[in-house]
Amino acid sequence: MSSEESRNTCTLTISPIFGQFIDDELLPAIGIGPDTFWPRLEAIIDDLSPLNRTLLDKRQEIQKSIDAWHIARRGDAWSHSEYLDFLKEIGYLVPEGEPFSVETENVDKEIAEVAGPQLVVPVSNPRFAINAANARWGSLYDALYGTDAISDDNGQERSDSYNPARGAAVIRVATEFLDATLPLDGISHADVSAYGLDRTDDGDVFVASLAHGEAIGLIDPSQYAGHQGDGGRCRYLFRNNGLHIEMLIDPAHPIGKDATANLADVILESAVTTIQDCEDSVAAVDAEDKVGVYRNWLGLMQADLEATFDKGGKKMTRSLKQDRVYVDPHGETLALSGRSLMLVRNVGHLMTTDAVLDSEGNQVFEGILDAVVTTACAMTDRRRDGMQPNSRTGSIYIVKPKMHGPHEVAFTDILFGRVEELFRLEPNTLKVGVMDEERRTTVNLAECIRAVRKRIVFINTGFLDRTGDEIFTSTQAGTVFRKDTIKNQPWILAYENRNVDVGIACGLPGRGQIGKGMWAMPDEMRGMLDTKQAHPEAGANCAWVPSPTAATLHATHYHAVDVRARQKELAKRAMASLDDILTPPLADLSDLTAEEIQAELDNNAQGILGYVVRWIDQGVGCSKVPDINDVGLMEDRATLRISSQHMANWLLHGVVTKEHVLETFMRMAKVVDRQNEGDASYGRMSDDYATSIAFQAACALVFEGCDQPSGYTEPLLHQYRRQKKAELAD
Repeated sequence: MSSEESRNTCTLTISPIFGQFIDDELLPAIGIGPDTFWPRLEAIIDDLSPLNRTLLDKRQEIQKSIDAWHIARRGDAWSHSEYLDFLKEIGYLVPEGEPFSVETENVDKEIAEVAGPQLVVPVSNPRFAINAANARWGSLYDALYGTDAISDDNGQERSDSYNPARGAAVIRVATEFLDATLPLDGISHADVSAYGLDRTDDGDVFVASLAHGEAIGLIDPSQYAGHQGDGGRCRYLFRNNGLHIEMLIDPAHPIGKDATANLADVILESAVTTIQDCEDSVAAVDAEDKVGVYRNWLGLMQADLEATFDKGGKKMTRSLKQDRVYVDPHGETLALSGRSLMLVRNVGHLMTTDAVLDSEGNQVFEGILDAVVTTACAMTDRRRDGMQPNSRTGSIYIVKPKMHGPHEVAFTDILFGRVEELFRLEPNTLKVGVMDEERRTTVNLAECIRAVRKRIVFINTGFLDRTGDEIFTSTQAGTVFRKDTIKNQPWILAYENRNVDVGIACGLPGRGQIGKGMWAMPDEMRGMLDTKQAHPEAGANCAWVPSPTAATLHATHYHAVDVRARQKELAKRAMASLDDILTPPLADLSDLTAEEIQAELDNNAQGILGYVVRWIDQGVGCSKVPDINDVGLMEDRATLRISSQHMANWLLHGVVTKEHVLETFMRMAKVVDRQNEGDASYGRMSDDYATSIAFQAACALVFEGCDQPSGYTEPLLHQYRRQKKAELAD
C-alpha cells in the first residue's frame, strides 16, 4: 500500500505538505510504515480530542464563575476567606493529598544533577537552533570582551580592532574567576608561569609552576578532570559544582603568546540544556509552518541540520559540534557532549492546526499532533561518529506549557502514554516539563506534579505569562497596578518561592530541574552578571538566558553557588504563603496623574506594536525588539500577553478610553516605524493604519483582550498572520 493510500484509508484529512513530510522523511527514519502510523494517530485523535475539549470547556466555565463572583461584589470590602471558599467550591483549588516524592527514572545528568544556564530558542530558525545547541561550551574571554560585562572606560572601549587594554581587563576578570573557582594552594593564577601535569602512580595531578620553578597544586586536587594534547598547545579540564571549565594553553595563540602561562582562553560549560521551542517564540500558523518546525527538530535529533548564511560578505555554514574528548587523570578516554542536552517545547492544549482535520472536518488539537510528531523525530536520536546521542538514557524530554491545574496535567500524562504505545516505547520514556506559568497550576502545583510523578523532570516560574494570567483571572475584580509595581506585590515573591518549596518537597532535586525565568536584555550583560546570581541562590538549578554569550556569563553564577547545597538549606524554611499568591494585584489608581497613565500606555503600546509587526508581517515569533527607550529586549508571546492584558484591564475599568488607547497606538506606531527604518523587509504601519494588518492585530489584542481564552494572544495572532500570508500570496 502506498503512503497516499495509507492516508486515504483513515477518516483524517491530511494536508499534502504535512503528509509528505511524515511519509517521506519522518517515518523512514524511525522504521514505521504509513499503514501503521496513520491509523494509530487517528485513534489517538478520536479518543483524546473529546477529553481535551472538555478540559477547555471547564477552563471557560471556571473563569465565567470567577468573573461573575467579582462582578457581584464590586464595591464590597475584600474578604479573603470568602474568596478561598469560593475557589474551592468551583474546583479552582483542589484538595492537596499526602506528601510524596517524584519517581522519575532514566534522567540524564544534565537535568537531574547539573545546575546551569538554560537556553530557549525558536526551533523554526535553523541558525538559532544550531547556535543554541552548540552553546554547551563558550569562551569566557569572548563573552567578557564583546559585551558590557567589561567597562568601556579608561581606554578599554570596544573597537573594530583588538584593544590590548580591554584584553588585559578581560584576563584580569577571568583570572579572578579562576582564583575563586579553581583556587591554587596559596597563590593566584596571575602568579603562574606555566601549567602542567605531575605523573604519579595514582594518576595525573594538575600543577602550576612559578617563575623560580616551585610547583603548586589545586587546593582541591579532585577538581582536575582531564587534558587534551601535550607540549605547547594543551587543554586542561576541571570540574566545579558539576560544571566543567577548560583552560586553553597555547603559546602560538594571539592572546596566549602574551598571556601569563600562555593562557589563551577559559572555556566554560555554558548552556547545559536548551529548550528547542515550538511554542511562544515561534510563529507557526498553518501546515507549512508546522512542517518547517518539525523538520528542524528532526534535523537536530538526526544531527544533520545545517544553516547557511551570509556574514560580512562571506557564506558560512553552521552544523552541530562534535564531542570534546580528553584523557582523564587515570589515562582513560573521557568524552563530553559538544552540545546542550535538548528538550522540545510543545504547544499547550488550546490551539488547533490545519495540518490534520478530523473526520468532521475540524482542525485537530495542535498539542496532540506536537506530542506525536516531536516524539517521532526524537526517536532518531542515536549515537553517531563523534557525537553522543542527545539523551544517553534513551529519554525524550518535552516541555508542556499553559496547563491549568492537575486535571490538564493528568491529560498530558495520558497523551504521552498513548504516544508511547503508538511507537512501542517503554512507559515513561517521554519525560515532561510542567511550566508553572498559569495561576491554577501555581496554586495546585503539588497535585500537578503528582499527576506526572513518574515522568516529570522540570518545573519553572516565569513572570510574564504568569502575570498575564494573574491579570486575566481577576480582571473583573478591579484595576491592576502599573506593570513595574505588580513586580513588587506579595503574590509574585510568594509564587517564586513556593515553586521552589513545592519542587523540593516533591523530591525534584536529583531527578529534575527547578527553573527560573528569562533575562530579557541581551545587550545588558553587566546587569545580568550583577543580578542573575539570585536565581541559583533561590534554589533554581536552571534559569533562562537569551543567547549563547549570556549562557557563558550566567554559568559563572553556578560556580559561585552550590545549588544542591542551597536546596537543602531551603528545604528547612516554611512553605511560601498560598494566601499571598491568591491576593490579586488590585490597586486604587485615583492618584495617578494623566502623565503617569499616558507613560504606562505608551510603554505597553510600543512594546505590543514592536513585537506584533514582526510576528504578523514577517512570521518572526521571537526577536530583539527595541523598547520605548531603544533598549533591545528579547520578546515572545509572554511579553505580549502581559502588556495586552494590562491595557485591556485599564480599558475595562475606565482608567483609559478606547479613543485614548487608539490614539496611543497610532502615535507609537510612528515610533516603531522609526525604530525599524534599517530593516528593508519592514512594512510601515503609520502610512495607512486601516490597511496595516499588523496594526489591526495589535489593537485587537487590547480591544478584544477580555474575551480571549485565558488572555492568550495566539488565537488573534494566528488569525491575522494567516490573513497577512494570504495577502502576500496574492
